[in-house]
Amino acid sequence: MTVFSLLLMASFIILATESSAVAPPKPLPPLPSPRQKKWQEMELTLFVHFTVNTFTDKEWGDGTEDPKIFNPSKLDVSQWVKAAKAGGFKLVILTAKHHDGFCLWPSKTTEHSVKNSPWKNGKGDLVREFVAVCRKEGVAVGLYLSPWDRHEPTYGDSPAYNAFYKKQLTELLTQYGPIDEVWFDGANGEGPNGKRQEYDWPGFYDTIRAHQPDALIAISGPDVRWVGNEEGFARETEWSVQDPHPIYHAGTKEKVWWPAECDVSIRPGWFWHPSEDEKVRTSDNLVDLYFKSVGRNSLLLLNVPPTNEGLFHGTDVQRLKEFKTKLDAIFKDDLAKGKPATASHTRGNDRRFGPAQTLDGKANTYWTTEDGITSAWLEVDLGQPTRFNVAGIQEAIELGQRVTAYRLDHWDGDEWKTFAKGTTVGRKKLDRFEPVTTQRVRLVIEDARACPAIRSFGLWNSEQAVGSRQ
Repeated sequence: MTVFSLLLMASFIILATESSAVAPPKPLPPLPSPRQKKWQEMELTLFVHFTVNTFTDKEWGDGTEDPKIFNPSKLDVSQWVKAAKAGGFKLVILTAKHHDGFCLWPSKTTEHSVKNSPWKNGKGDLVREFVAVCRKEGVAVGLYLSPWDRHEPTYGDSPAYNAFYKKQLTELLTQYGPIDEVWFDGANGEGPNGKRQEYDWPGFYDTIRAHQPDALIAISGPDVRWVGNEEGFARETEWSVQDPHPIYHAGTKEKVWWPAECDVSIRPGWFWHPSEDEKVRTSDNLVDLYFKSVGRNSLLLLNVPPTNEGLFHGTDVQRLKEFKTKLDAIFKDDLAKGKPATASHTRGNDRRFGPAQTLDGKANTYWTTEDGITSAWLEVDLGQPTRFNVAGIQEAIELGQRVTAYRLDHWDGDEWKTFAKGTTVGRKKLDRFEPVTTQRVRLVIEDARACPAIRSFGLWNSEQAVGSRQ
């Protein structure tokens, strides 16, 4: 037997021993569903607010608008979706119906829709065009159907309106193929009878699950929660693990996986207003929002409203492109990727769970420790003094969210000094700080709900990482 054969056999024996002797950590509930995990990995989604309000220069319509005012002369859904895609957005949500009750598809439930508008002589179906373009461009499809309807006479007569609303949901969920997300808000005004509508949330969810079982339900729903503001940022400590909502998680007493979404508009308003054409967010501001949403274990939902011609304004399109360019520049070169690493603990001394797994750039590997170890460190040797001002950490969230406190240290030649601290990690945590130059860096897990499982640890140096360090 040759030396090579002996070495190969030894390698097989080592791998076989590792595989049989050391089991991965047990998942720590609650855990993300497949659709939740897929959604969190998108990071960026885009909202499109478009309805009769676009033509009345209002934010909220009252339901008395004449459908004849809806007539976008240059409508191009392809332009919207391509602009979203160029900005790095993976899913686009269309306001199929806003509070005014005007439907962007020829609904059989109401006359207040595109079928009574001059657009395409009443033969148009904007939802169908939107879904078709998204699929062509490889972008996921989301639909927003406002529960509040200021046009519908049955609103406020709870049983009657709930039945009406389920019919609209059914139309949207059965006529356009697979839908990836159904988005609800909690807006709820009084109906014509002076009564506030009592929404049948469980019935709405049952309707969605019956027709689109894989669709994510947000924000008034069990899959995704509202972060609590419309400014596009999450809290520094933003857990995906939450107490159940008494309505959205009816019958559930245990904690649930309920990640946050940060919604914000690229303009002061959610619908297009010509007076706001010079008030579009800068690309630097959008980068800052990315760090404060995606970089805080959340997802960014950015609204971009079409003009009354049916196009994204040129300034908005340019901002999306600049945003993607700046993000690409920031995260182009991971200074820690592939560098030698050591750790205070490795599960069973098994290299499958060793510190190198956090630096290999793969989505299915992670560093972890023995059960019961809730504080540990991972050290990276950058090879030479290296400057950086951004750090990123990701947990293997399919095993649950675990880390509750961490810090980042650098070796100054005499001792370890802390340059950043944090609490939750989750899907992704990004830290910005004053530039550090060092050869050795440590990620110190100070505390965790169970043995940590760190999917990735990265370091970057970029002047594009603008904004508050807080």
